[in-house]
Amino acid sequence: MIPGSIDSLLLAAGKPTTPDNVEYLVIGGGGGGGSAYGGGGGAGGYRSSVFGESSGRGTSAESTFTVTPGTTYTVTVGAGGAGGASGLNNKGTNGSESVFATITSDGGGGGGAGGSGNQQGLDGGAGGGSGGGTVTSGGSGTAAQGYDGGAGAVGSTGNRPSGGGGGAGSAGDAGDTTTAGDGGDGVTSSITGTSIGRAGGGGGGSGDNALGTTSDGGGLGGDNGSTGANGTTNTGGGGGGGGAVGATYGGGGQGGSGIVILRYSDVYNEATSTTGSPTFVTSGGYHIYTFTGSGSITF
Repeated sequence: MIPGSIDSLLLAAGKPTTPDNVEYLVIGGGGGGGSAYGGGGGAGGYRSSVFGESSGRGTSAESTFTVTPGTTYTVTVGAGGAGGASGLNNKGTNGSESVFATITSDGGGGGGAGGSGNQQGLDGGAGGGSGGGTVTSGGSGTAAQGYDGGAGAVGSTGNRPSGGGGGAGSAGDAGDTTTAGDGGDGVTSSITGTSIGRAGGGGGGSGDNALGTTSDGGGLGGDNGSTGANGTTNTGGGGGGGGAVGATYGGGGQGGSGIVILRYSDVYNEATSTTGSPTFVTSGGYHIYTFTGSGSITF
């Protein structure tokens, strides 16, 4: 706090110090990966108003949220989407949206499946990757939230590489003739005081040990009939696509649940009430509320 600033004068006068604005990070639930050479799930949509950081899809931080004292604001943390069941043609499902007041981040798109149908990744906060076996573009991401998923590839009979799920920080890679696409990168934030990458896309599934890799909470793709890995809880990471070998068709991984984080200067009072048991700390000059489940907050 700067001596002589408005904040310090308010405190010296003993006046109420409810914050005028709060910074937020709102990430939707990640999409589930597709089955059997399945595409990686797209990351949950990423919206941030943290000064000096990025929001999703390469956009600048949004404006802070203006608070009305005494108003209760709803917080919804989106669940990750289910991965496609073992077998052919089973797409992953989209994650659920996360919400703080009027700020909504879309759930990530489910990954497309390998096989004769359901191959294209779904649209979402970040788009799901498409299944292997055909060159089909990935699902589309939402403007200012996440990137598109990667396309699948034809490959060989025993290895039909799929596309990686889109991330908040970059698009999912397309599969090539030998290797499944990697999931797109997430975005790093220090809103809690620690630099953490979140909202990475899921890796694509394949055969022949040629799975797609990932980072920032996305799940690895499966290979040789294995199930794709789940996205990391409370990162909005996409689930990995399922692998295949012979007639063994692995299912897709589940998307990681989302998260909502709020912070404002600690010269102001703490929130008057919360529900949903958010984690609360005062650190680095900020009051910080981290919601890993749905609830509410009143300032």
